[in-house]
This record gives sequence, structure tokens and C-alpha cells, in this order.
Amino acid sequence: MSRHREWKFRAVTTLQRRVVNPLARANPRQTLLETTGRTSGLPRRTPLGGRLVGGDFWFVSEYGEKAQYIRNILADPRVRVRLKGRWYEGVAHLVRDDDPRARLRLLPRSNSTVVRAVGTNLLTVRVELKKGA
Repeated sequence: MSRHREWKFRAVTTLQRRVVNPLARANPRQTLLETTGRTSGLPRRTPLGGRLVGGDFWFVSEYGEKAQYIRNILADPRVRVRLKGRWYEGVAHLVRDDDPRARLRLLPRSNSTVVRAVGTNLLTVRVELKKGA
């Protein structure tokens, strides 16, 4: 990773971790992804944007496999997603052959704009939700 991309990654993730994510998690309508910490075994909740399509929830990770929640998914793909205040269980799948920029055009505009602006290694993720979503 270039020096500029590394600086951008560190700056944005620090801002997200310390300011943006705590505020977003407090909003009961914010979409959250809950993974299991690969080291701690504790639930880890990450605010994100995406869209429910059929029985699947789609989103794009701005840092690909460098993102902590993606690393957690690789260790244990069982996740929960909070949509409109309601939790759903599912299994996350990294969709490496999907075009993440094209996918972002199908997802909520406000989140997609931020992901495109700050992302350095976009990766599409599909969460196969259990029936009832």
C-alpha cells in the first residue's frame, strides 16, 4: 500500500472508530453488522450502508480484507444485521468477482458516496439472511 493510501486508511479508520461509529451505533434506525471478534469472541457492531435485495443484504467494504469486520467474517461468517431496528441472522459471503463500483450504484447514495471517496480496496459482501427477513 502506498504511503498516501496508508495515511488515508489510518486517518479515516481512526475518525470512524472514535467519532462516527459510536454516534451511528446510538441511532436505533442505523443499519449495523454484528460479527464475532476473531480474537476476543465478543460481538463487534459496525455501522454500514447497504440494501436488502430479495433475502440477501448487500454492502461494499471500503477497505476489503484489511477491514476488521471483514477479517472477523473470514474467521466466522455467521453474522447478524440490524435493519430498521430489527435483527436478522445470516451468513456473510465475500463476493470477489462482483464489481464493487457497479454495486455501489445500486446501494443507498449517501453511504456509497462516502465509500467511494474514502475506500482504497473495495470489496462486495452479500449476507444470506435466514428466512423471515
